[in-house]
Amino acid sequence: MNGIWGKSLMFLALLAAGCLVIWPIFGPLAAVSVFAAALLLIVVLHLHHVSMLLKWLRRPAPETEPEGLGVWDEVFAALHRMLRRQRRSESQLTATLQDFQLAAAAMPDGMVILDQTDRIEWCNPGAERHFGLDCRRDAGQQITYLVRHPQFAEKLHSQNYSEPLTLKQSRGSDLVLSVQIVPYGDRQKLVISRDVTDLERVETMRRDFIANVSHELRTPLTVLGGFLETISDMKTADSDLLRRSLPLMMDQTRRMQRLVEDLLTLSRLESANNPLRDERVDVPRLARELYHDALALSAGRHRIALDLECEDRLAGSEDELRSAFGNLVSNAIRYTPDGGEVTILWQRRGDQAVFAVRDNGIGIQAQHIPRLTERFYRVDRSRSRETGGTGLGLAIVKHVLNRHQGRLEVASEPGRGSTFSALFPAQRVVPAEIGKACAGTA
Repeated sequence: MNGIWGKSLMFLALLAAGCLVIWPIFGPLAAVSVFAAALLLIVVLHLHHVSMLLKWLRRPAPETEPEGLGVWDEVFAALHRMLRRQRRSESQLTATLQDFQLAAAAMPDGMVILDQTDRIEWCNPGAERHFGLDCRRDAGQQITYLVRHPQFAEKLHSQNYSEPLTLKQSRGSDLVLSVQIVPYGDRQKLVISRDVTDLERVETMRRDFIANVSHELRTPLTVLGGFLETISDMKTADSDLLRRSLPLMMDQTRRMQRLVEDLLTLSRLESANNPLRDERVDVPRLARELYHDALALSAGRHRIALDLECEDRLAGSEDELRSAFGNLVSNAIRYTPDGGEVTILWQRRGDQAVFAVRDNGIGIQAQHIPRLTERFYRVDRSRSRETGGTGLGLAIVKHVLNRHQGRLEVASEPGRGSTFSALFPAQRVVPAEIGKACAGTA
């Protein structure tokens, strides 16, 4: 700017000097006329450049920059440099915004930006999944019109954002969200949502586990306590009472012992410090042993069959597999009425090996099948207690199969029986020839 003023003052000084030269030659009128004409020309030129500047400012672009004369050339050049800096700044801001949006899109958490009136300015894909939003369609909409949770609306308007809010979706989904509202800027808000469905499910399982263990232990402890209190209050021993009470106390003690043993088994299976011990497990031999155990457990009340279609072995832990297969066999006998049939099978299905237990017992309704491996889940609680089950058998089966990269399949129809199949992948199967060779070498 100082340069422009300097050039303007120099031009005016030269014009004044020229008029002073003209003054003595042509007289004062001629000098004043020349000076006025020069000033008028300068004003016209300035007005012309101002007009070009205004026209260019309506759509400023470096490629359409007007060309000026004199000081206006410097003015236009300065505007050109300023516009280029602005364009570079806009490009950097755009790139930064795009990076932010890409990073936000990659986040598993949902993010919604709200303006001063709680209208949606932007949201990432996580928020679209959590709240059923569409960023393009719902921009500018009141979020409380789209997220219809009274608790959320109350939290949003209470301005008490210190604690997160837990929301359970009601659109036929079991999704549970933890929502945190963070105020920032000029009364704007950032809504952050996190899927805590699994955490909520684990917490529910923990509460149910404690409640179920307490319930399962309370009954036998009550029986034992009642008998012991009665016996301790007796002045003389009553042989008839002792003869009736001692078997009941032993039965309840064994029930608690089975429960504690199953809990310890689950704890070992879940422990990271308990790596799987791989050994050659002779499944046909194990199946024969379980067959004889089933005969003893049934005590002639069922028809027990053993069907060994192959002699393949498994790579894994024999103790764990015995526990899993034993639970399947004992469950089939417990839930099959007298006179029913239970079949133990060991077979190949493609490249997989399958240990299955089939019965023609009471069967299971379809809605119960997905939850059978949950701890203490019972289809019929009264019948489960009558049969002496702890409610942990199928949970143990699931954990054992997971450790052996296997899976459990359940096919059942009420009134027609059930088939529980433990499927093992090809990498766990040891063909019969190799298994026999390894056994002979050992």
